[in-house]
Amino acid sequence: MRMEVKMKRCPPQLETRVPIFKNTLSRSNFDLDNKAFIELLVNIISTMMITKVQASLDDLYEQLKSIEERREKLITGTRKVVLLCGKSIVALHRNEIKEGEKQIEEARLLLNELRPYAKSDLQRYINDAEQEFVEASMLKSICEGSPLPLREELNVSGPSYITGILDTIGEIKRLVYDRMRRSQVSDVIKLFGLMQELYNAVYALGVYDNLIPGLRRKLDISKMITEDVRAAVTEDSRRELMINALAILEKKLKNDL
Repeated sequence: MRMEVKMKRCPPQLETRVPIFKNTLSRSNFDLDNKAFIELLVNIISTMMITKVQASLDDLYEQLKSIEERREKLITGTRKVVLLCGKSIVALHRNEIKEGEKQIEEARLLLNELRPYAKSDLQRYINDAEQEFVEASMLKSICEGSPLPLREELNVSGPSYITGILDTIGEIKRLVYDRMRRSQVSDVIKLFGLMQELYNAVYALGVYDNLIPGLRRKLDISKMITEDVRAAVTEDSRRELMINALAILEKKLKNDL
């Protein structure tokens, strides 16, 4: 039994995949028992399926390529941001406020350029840079005696703002010790009070440590730093009281003589 089957011309990409395709298509009639015809149908179906899969894979390739390019851009850029913030912190501790402010502004501009590359899928690559930026900005405000910047003003994510505040406590410790060496008692007390207030404000968020990576560890470190400073401030206060008492006693003894 023979059956006449009319076939349309196959797309060129299928002809290249099936060696026997051109020769078989030149016939107008096909024998159902013909092995070449059966192989042809199998190859056509397989090629059509692979073509769709390949198109999907090509789309995924372009997406992954774009993500990788954005990732490399973020890695390079955030390193520069961290470096700028580090330099600004060093300058601020040297009381070079203008230089520190300049570095912070450069970091701000660079962060604004990088944020479009982060989007939502690569936000983790920008968190550390934002955290350093928060720390440097906080320290600048403390050194200037101006109000601490809000998250909206810094344009950073919530987790970066929180962890940046905790890192600032470590920088305040350095300021406290510097003031203690200069016997600036009022500044020491003021800075220590700020340390406590910042720690207490963030401590309430500790229950969300599963949502903010590293939060619990930073809270523990900040607590240890605060307690170390408390001990140092207490010792310094006692020493200051002792010195004042000795001075009063010495003055009294001289008057009695």
